Amino acid sequence: MDEAKEAAQSAVNAVCDALKYFGDVSYAILPQDVAHGLGDFKKAILSNVRSVIDWEVDWIDDRVAGGDRLREEWQQECTVNESSAAAGAEGPAN
Repeated sequence: MDEAKEAAQSAVNAVCDALKYFGDVSYAILPQDVAHGLGDFKKAILSNVRSVIDWEVDWIDDRVAGGDRLREEWQQECTVNESSAAAGAEGPAN
């Protein structure tokens, strides 16, 4: 069992090492200033994407909280309406 895990892990490591190498090569073929500029550009884009995702997550959290608040208000309103309807139904019958 451990041998199978070790074999799978070594295969995964080999693939990761190959991907890292190709990534290094893709930047090594560029002039140094272009490679650094491209890296900074990609990081800036990913940082903005992360900011958008964080904003979206916060927006969803706020909407869910707002939905919970509205649901509680509606439940309270239904309870009040049911109570007044029940009281109104009992009043004229007596």
